[in-house]
Amino acid sequence: MFYNSGFLIMKKIILLILAVAGLSPALFSQNKETKEQRLEWFKNAKLGIFMHWGVYSVNGTVESWPLKNKQMTWEDYFKQAKGFTAANYNPSEWAELFRKAGARYVVLTSKHHDGFALWPTKYSKLNCVDYSPAKRDLIGPYAEAMRKEGLKVGLYFSLIDWSHPDYPVNFKRPVKELKKLYPQPNWQKKHLNAHERFIKFLFGQMDEIANNYKPDLLWFDGGWEHDAEWWRAGELKDSLLKWDPHIIVNGRLRDHGDYRTPEQGIPVTRPGGIWELCMTTNDNWGYRPSDTNYKPLAQIIRTFVEVISEGGNLLLDIGPKADGTLDKKQVEILEGLGKWINKHKEAVYDTKAGLLPGHFYGPTLISKDDKTLYLAIYGIPKNYIGLKGLKSKIKDIRVVGTDEHLGWVRNGGAVWSRIPGIVRINVPGKENIDKYVTVIAVDLKEPLKVYRGAGNN
Repeated sequence: MFYNSGFLIMKKIILLILAVAGLSPALFSQNKETKEQRLEWFKNAKLGIFMHWGVYSVNGTVESWPLKNKQMTWEDYFKQAKGFTAANYNPSEWAELFRKAGARYVVLTSKHHDGFALWPTKYSKLNCVDYSPAKRDLIGPYAEAMRKEGLKVGLYFSLIDWSHPDYPVNFKRPVKELKKLYPQPNWQKKHLNAHERFIKFLFGQMDEIANNYKPDLLWFDGGWEHDAEWWRAGELKDSLLKWDPHIIVNGRLRDHGDYRTPEQGIPVTRPGGIWELCMTTNDNWGYRPSDTNYKPLAQIIRTFVEVISEGGNLLLDIGPKADGTLDKKQVEILEGLGKWINKHKEAVYDTKAGLLPGHFYGPTLISKDDKTLYLAIYGIPKNYIGLKGLKSKIKDIRVVGTDEHLGWVRNGGAVWSRIPGIVRINVPGKENIDKYVTVIAVDLKEPLKVYRGAGNN
């Protein structure tokens, strides 16, 4: 009797386990986010801050590339590590500045191509704790400070490591020293080839970053040196999503990124899909005191407006000094950008890409509910502001960030062919012309509709 009842109980338990196992894939698939869901916050972010910080900040050397271009020996390049103190590192001050600048996310270099890591990785002693006077983790405090200010945390990571003894390079390196800096288990040396050992190292560091700091965004670089198969890019992306199903990845993980990342040059035509432009404030990514060729604030604001009008984000770069402080000019630029964004925030965060070319001579943005069209104006317009092809009825026209409302008339057009006339908008008062970019809001009585035809004979 006892045997029969125990058998039945065990049978029920087994059936229950099998049933749950059968259901689990469906349950997991319900919780798994789509790419569009993962990217939702990024699409609305508009502005990010890029930070290149490493040993190259000490003497104002170009980051990593002097090694590849054989302009410096490995030994001379890494002598700079002795001056990487982070003595005045205060990520809370960074975060407050970035929030005031209008940023919604920040990307810090965890490791550039030179291999120097800003966290105490167990896979390499070439890091800020073991190989510099900073002697502390620099990623953890950064991530915590950004999150306290409501900013998404991004980490740049170079797939390349030009210091790793198993990574192929075209320049001389101190092999014996590097083997000490990159300790490896004996079984790896015996049973894995150089490529396999490097991939183990790469995945190990990714595991540390993803699970210790839980970044919202991983910004890869360096993938161009090898193809996706060499990097095991698909497997790496799968691992990242397993560790954190919400994470997003830029487009430089060889065919496995979530969005596009053009660099420095503003796209002339609208890029497809979700994208960001990464751009320096001067001519260099890292801190270089000799580089005083800063872009004027007017250019940076116009670039920002043009990028978001095409549906992208601007990832604006600054380079902290070796002690962790920021150059005064970079701070001024961020503060100036923040003032403009704060004044025009309704046309920034709650908008999407604007009209296609032909309707207005300048960037435009459209509110998410399609009820307001924003016109960006450079300089002082003459006579009137022209808008072509607008079919929707207008409720009001106003100057964003001011109390001024503008008059307008609509004339011309061909009603019989449903071709709307040109909207002539009055010029704002001189006191309401913004020093950098003036924004006009055209509030509509109905969702935006435009004419895109070529006219009739």
